[in-house]
Amino acid sequence: MNIFELSLNHYLILSALLFSIGVYGLCTRNNTFRVLMSIEVILNAININFVAFAHYVDPIFVKGQVFSLFVMAIAAAEAAIGLSLLLIIYKNRVNIKMDSFNSLKW
Repeated sequence: MNIFELSLNHYLILSALLFSIGVYGLCTRNNTFRVLMSIEVILNAININFVAFAHYVDPIFVKGQVFSLFVMAIAAAEAAIGLSLLLIIYKNRVNIKMDSFNSLKW
């Protein structure tokens, strides 16, 4: 065993830290763009878990990597739709603060 070899615990700790940073950013930020970035950080933490568990638990099959690709595809679609909505809202309201979105209700 190499001294620089990472175990599953290292990946889980990294994933937990990324997930915590994403949840903190999701709860405390008022800017919509930063909220979308926090969601991306949360999804990346989930991807790290998928790949780490796939590597350490069942290295023959690539189930975790396939799920990770699906999550990346969903994240790309979420980013594209979210940014396009932000551009439309910014064009109409000239700010993208989360507090001003309640005026979009019927």
